[in-house]
Amino acid sequence: MIKHMKFIFIYITNPSKEVAKKIAGHLLEKKLIACANIFPIDSFYLWEGKVEEEDECVLIAKAREENFQLVKKEVEGIHPHSVPCIAKIPVAFNEKYRRWLKEATR
Repeated sequence: MIKHMKFIFIYITNPSKEVAKKIAGHLLEKKLIACANIFPIDSFYLWEGKVEEEDECVLIAKAREENFQLVKKEVEGIHPHSVPCIAKIPVAFNEKYRRWLKEATR
């Protein structure tokens, strides 16, 4: 039986659209992701015992599951937050899109 390559969404929150675009471009240049989507979001979170509220941007990157640790390391190296959110989400794609993802990533 042939093992199918698995793909994931990598969910990364960012303090601004500019930071999200910088990270997306960096990961695309390294061929660690095939595609990225950036959305503005309202973030609410606990930080140092207080509820915080900020405008942020979420970057959703489409990548091979096997590249998650590499993506995480790259993002941690350039992200301005001391505790960035970098979450792996398993997904299933239609076959044509899956083939494109495979070709677009290393």
